[in-house]
This record gives sequence, C-alpha cells and structure tokens, in this order.
Amino acid sequence: MSTPAAHPTKTQVCIIGGGPSGLLLSQLLHLKGIANVVLERQSRDYVLSRIRAGVLEQGFAKLMREAQCGERMDREGEIHDGFFIAHGGQLSRVDLHQHSNGNSVMVYGQTEVTRDLYEARDRLNGVVIHNAENVQPHNLKSEAPAGSAESKPYVTYQHAGASHRIDCDYVVGADGYHGVSRKSIPSHVLKEYEKVYPFGWLGVLSRTPPVSPELIYAKHERGFALCSMRSQVLSRYYIQVPLTDSVDNWSDEAFWEELKRRLPTEVANRLVTGPSIEKSIAPLRSFVAEPMRYGNLFLAGDAAHIVPPTGARGLNTAGSDIHYLYHALVQHYAKGDDTGLEQYSAQALARVWKTQRFSWMLTSLLHTFPDNSAYDQKLQEVELQYLFSSEKALGALAENYTGLPF
Repeated sequence: MSTPAAHPTKTQVCIIGGGPSGLLLSQLLHLKGIANVVLERQSRDYVLSRIRAGVLEQGFAKLMREAQCGERMDREGEIHDGFFIAHGGQLSRVDLHQHSNGNSVMVYGQTEVTRDLYEARDRLNGVVIHNAENVQPHNLKSEAPAGSAESKPYVTYQHAGASHRIDCDYVVGADGYHGVSRKSIPSHVLKEYEKVYPFGWLGVLSRTPPVSPELIYAKHERGFALCSMRSQVLSRYYIQVPLTDSVDNWSDEAFWEELKRRLPTEVANRLVTGPSIEKSIAPLRSFVAEPMRYGNLFLAGDAAHIVPPTGARGLNTAGSDIHYLYHALVQHYAKGDDTGLEQYSAQALARVWKTQRFSWMLTSLLHTFPDNSAYDQKLQEVELQYLFSSEKALGALAENYTGLPF
C-alpha cells in the first residue's frame, strides 16, 4: 500500500525490512491482533524487481497458507517430487517423494511470494512505509526498570524530508545483510562466521519453456550449471563463473553455448534458447551472525545468515526464523510467556547451522574449485557415485532438500 498520510508513532512490533521475511511476519502478527509497522528503505517496485530463488520447502508453503497468502501459490506453483543431478554425461534422479517419506518442494518464484504478501498487507490495511531513509533502532538494551518509558526501544527514520519516531515493544531486523539492524549490535557481542567461495553464478532469466520438468544440477569439469524455472513459459539458468567475470563479457549467445557444453547431450539438444530478460552475476558466500537476539532486537533472514543458492535454503531458512519468532511473539502477547523469545536465538541458529552445512556440502560436491587437486576431483566423483548407490545417503539429501522440521 502507499505510505499512510498519518505515520504511526507507536506500535507493538517495528519490523525493519519489507522483503518476504518482514512482510510474512507482519501479516502473521496482524492476523493475531499484534500491531506492527514495516519500514522499507526501497520502493515497492524496487523490492519486486529483485530476482531470487523459487524453490519452497513445505514448511514455508504452510506458513504462507497460515498467513492467508497461499491461494495463488497453490494454484500456480508447481509441486516437484524430485530433481536431477547431471554428472559424467548422464542424468541421475533424486526421488524426493520416495526418500523423504512423501515430501516434496514447490517451485514458485520469490518475487511472486513477495507480491502475494504485499497484496495481503494491502487487504488488511497493513502499514508498510516505503522509502524510509536513515532508519535507526534505539534503546535496544536499556538498564531502566522494565515497564518504564525509558526501557522501551524506538526506531527513528526520515521520510519525504521529515523525521519520524516509532515507539515499540520489540524491533525485528529483517533488512538483509547490508541493513542497519545487525550493525546495531555491539561488536563485542556479535560474532560473525563467513566463507567466501572463489566463484559466482551467472544467471539468465528467459521467456522460454524449461528444458526439464524438474530442476537439473549439473557437475562438469568446466563448472557447475543449473537448469531451473519460474513457470512453464519462464526459465532460469545459471552457470558457474570466476568472480572476475562481468555480465558485459557474456552475450546471450555465449551464455547459451557455455550452458550447453555443461549439460548432457540429450538435455542440450532440447534446450530452447531466447533473449535474456534479466542477467546478473551473484557471488557465492556463507555467513552467520550470532546471537540473533540483542535485548529487544531480533534478527531474521539475511540480516543474520546467508547461504550459497545451491541448496535453495536462503528464503526457506528465513521462513524458519519467522516461524520461531512469530510463535514466540504470540506466546508473549497472548499468554505473557517469554520462553520463546528467550530461546529464539538458540533455536533459530540450531536450524541455521544445519542449513549452512547442507548448502556447503552441495556446493562443495557440485562445483569446480580452481585450486582442487586431482585427489579432490576424484573424491567428488566418488561422493556422487556413493550418493546414488546408498538409500541412506539419498534419504539424507532428500530430507534436507525438502526441509528439516521447524
């Protein structure tokens, strides 16, 4: 919705960040009668222009339905019961349904998730303030007596040249890696873990039919490739490239030729190519910040953790944060029970690190590393051979891919 004429000055939860994490929490809290305001630095059009992953765990899809945002997702999203791994010139299928007790994933673009959440906030007259500049949380960990005015956190920001202040009970930082929320935690409290990979993904979005009804992850000596989709007429493809590469160095023709080289012949021969709608390079990295709570500030999503896109865990891990935080806040306001809030950081991080492990494992297995020795390469080959010879190994892969329980 457009920015309200009268900006609220008091609420229960102030959410910094109007991406899918912040919007999902806002919608869920609203439905439970918990007042909240979302502050977003960018315009709605800008937020909706960001192209992101589109593989949803069952747990995330369930949260969308609980938020009354799942109707279009269930109508247009595609249920996938498996995916392929291409290696050694052949295709091997991972049957998710068989190896994870009947679970599956849904292919539905993050942009569409965000659009559905915006429309839901509009229907309920939710307060989402765009183009909020110089957002800054204050008084996150006051020594003043509980219940006093001085103990309450507040958030200041500027909009349309005017300064504003929102008093609240809690601040949720869902403003991404570069946002202000994590930076508001003192350096002596915050501990950060990071791994930067020596390559990126060059991604192309094209208005072409997908080359496969299910995703294809390709391991090749020239580098990793991924064949994904957004719908039956919109495809998303990626190839591994050096960090020194630039989009300007890749014409559409060069991209399609390189993608075909990395796919099995049977797949390359049926690939339908076309002009790119969007083309970008994303570096791969892993990142975790601990703790995810500081006083009355709670971090969620990319503000606290980032994973390589290989395992499609980014948005889904943010969803698990929102699950824990939503239920903790409901317990607090409905029952006066702060157990969930006190345990939020430890509970969220336990799952975060499991998804970090899975994303690291899949990235390490399928990519070509510039400094890999012949020994390292042989281990990758043996690991893939073992994967498809072991029901237990396939079960572990399927369990993590479809989503660990919240």
